[in-house]
Amino acid sequence: MKENKLFYHPRDREIEFFEKAYKLSWPLLLKGPTGCGKSRFVQYMAEKVGRPLIEVACHEETSATDLVGRYILKGGETFWQDGPLVKALRDGAILYLDEVAEAREDIIVALHPVLDHRRTLFIDKTRETLHASPGFMIVASYNPHYQSHLKELKPSTKQRFMALSFDYPREDDEVEIVHKESGLEKTQVEKLVRFSAKVRSLDHLDLRETVSTRLIIAAAALIKEGAPRRASVDCGIIQALTDESETVEALREAAALYF
Repeated sequence: MKENKLFYHPRDREIEFFEKAYKLSWPLLLKGPTGCGKSRFVQYMAEKVGRPLIEVACHEETSATDLVGRYILKGGETFWQDGPLVKALRDGAILYLDEVAEAREDIIVALHPVLDHRRTLFIDKTRETLHASPGFMIVASYNPHYQSHLKELKPSTKQRFMALSFDYPREDDEVEIVHKESGLEKTQVEKLVRFSAKVRSLDHLDLRETVSTRLIIAAAALIKEGAPRRASVDCGIIQALTDESETVEALREAAALYF
């Protein structure tokens, strides 16, 4: 394994288990809240194992055709264009499906034969059976607390993966991460992290999503660039969390205790 240029701060044994899943050619499912480092972890591990990474941000319109490929018209002629799944299979790349539960059902069905021991895909439109090249791996992520009942992954899909759970880092780890990513001095980062931990504990605010590590880094970067601290917290964290004026004011009052 080569040394990484990309920064990632491990929380537990996730690096070890990714390496084992990769060695076993086993798909990996990452579960955790928005902005807790799942995507950065995949990028870090793709660099670490030395494989190209193809990332797909899934949403409710993402279909099997988007993943597999389609015929396109160019210069009066029709050509087949590989989708990200087919390209990853051919190239032996790591395919990362971010928020996979948001995709349409047909995309999940298309994935099943490449998620199990077969590691093959039959492309109906080209009549080609494609076998995974060495190094191919599927990694998917989703936020189990964000999904509606209708958007949950089925057990038949989940059980094709190994799985790792992610959460926001411990406070001391989060300070290290934000300091490294933003360059802001640690004493100021510590205040941002403590404020964010407080917000995460305020269940009565009924926020759809709480403060992510990503948002803390955004606020820290603004302060590092010379913006006022409280305004940076407002822009980097509070306004990104909610549009409700009463909730904004409550968060501003909380921020005033720290900045």
